[in-house]
Amino acid sequence: MEDRFQVGVITTTHGVRGEVKVFPTTDDSKRFRKLKEVILDTGKEEKVLEVEGVKFFKNLVILKFRDYDNINDIEKYKGCSLYVTRANAVRLKRDEYFVADLIGMDVFLEDGQPFGTLKDVMETGANDVYVIEMSDGREVLVPAIKDCIRKVEPEAGRMEIHLLPGLLD
Repeated sequence: MEDRFQVGVITTTHGVRGEVKVFPTTDDSKRFRKLKEVILDTGKEEKVLEVEGVKFFKNLVILKFRDYDNINDIEKYKGCSLYVTRANAVRLKRDEYFVADLIGMDVFLEDGQPFGTLKDVMETGANDVYVIEMSDGREVLVPAIKDCIRKVEPEAGRMEIHLLPGLLD
């Protein structure tokens, strides 16, 4: 299981006072209001940055970090990812999972027979759809609904599914 989650990517600077525009990679960009700190991954090192201010502009989040008061201080971080630790991640409701914990999970049928590996999660309007790669290389799209997903065990890296008629056709 992942110990940290990407919440955004710095796209560019905003103004000259050290603010940055961030493209959110989280389901709910409003979560930035509650963030106290983020982890900046520069590719060479990681820095913990304290969030001092949050604004919203169109589909972006504008962040201000403590001790970064000049455009020159922050400009070098364009394109860098921002992460939060699992402790600072949003609280999940029952039967909700972080996508990062699902990717790579071994998938089994109800009878215990190995079926494949969860490769991706597609977000649709009604429900998510799991992209499962079978051992023969074919991909199967399985809706993330109670009729199909019987058991999810992120700690064990295991999922049990029921294949509805027509899913393999």
